[in-house]
Amino acid sequence: MSVGPGFVLVDKATGWTSHDVVAKARTLFRIRKIGHAGTLDPMATGLLVLGLGAATRLLRFITDQPKEYVATACFGVTTDTLDADGEVLDRTPMEVGAADVAEVMAGYVGEVLQVPPMFSAVRVGGKRLHDLARSGHKIERSPRSVRVDRIGLEGFEPGVYPLVRFRVVGGRGLYVRVLADDVAKALGGRAHLTALRRVRNGVLSVENATGIDRIVALCREDRLDRLVLTPNQGLAHLPPVEVPEDLVGAVSNGRRLPTELVGSARADEPVRMVAGMRMLAVYRIRGDRLSPEVVLP
Repeated sequence: MSVGPGFVLVDKATGWTSHDVVAKARTLFRIRKIGHAGTLDPMATGLLVLGLGAATRLLRFITDQPKEYVATACFGVTTDTLDADGEVLDRTPMEVGAADVAEVMAGYVGEVLQVPPMFSAVRVGGKRLHDLARSGHKIERSPRSVRVDRIGLEGFEPGVYPLVRFRVVGGRGLYVRVLADDVAKALGGRAHLTALRRVRNGVLSVENATGIDRIVALCREDRLDRLVLTPNQGLAHLPPVEVPEDLVGAVSNGRRLPTELVGSARADEPVRMVAGMRMLAVYRIRGDRLSPEVVLP
């Protein structure tokens, strides 16, 4: 069964890379053009949003949305990857309390600077950091500004190596494992993640996602279409603009339009151009005109 352009919400299991999920989806959906809205490390689980076909061009409007994670960190133990998949570099007991951790975490709300970890997909000089790390190289990385919208302690297991469970909502480019390690550094030690789960990407929730095993079963039953969100559904966070019938052809051809069509939309804010339940395009106010960002076939 062929499926149209749209989005699939996958509940990624531990041990899978994001690339593994995309490769599997290409086989199951029989579509070569598939992308995702933000990498999850192999150890991490949870929501991975896939874009199918022409919807890959719309993924950036999902990638830019806040992401929510639930994580557990072990304080006092650091690894080379800053998560449980790495090799332990040091163990130094940290006898800190829950109140200490919560107080430090509160200081990380807002714009913060993070140094990308060596084991990451960030490119430096045309090479990915994780490739350099695996070949034994460690290079200087410039700190990057990332946004933390909310962070809060949800559980604390005391001990010489306390386990800290927390929830964080942040913007694009946030490394939760670096955040955990930075909090530990502020308390005089180091940390690594033992668990990480992405539970939300914008308005899209892991509660509506499907595991790979179930996707395989639906493929055998020829029912994959039931998993696909239309572009209109997947981008429900963008303000909708109902296109008059006489302008549907103009929007489908990517013509610039008067800004009066969008009413109170803010300048430079993307909007969904819709005709009934069908999304025709994403437009944005540029100057005194409404200009196309992505036009769907």
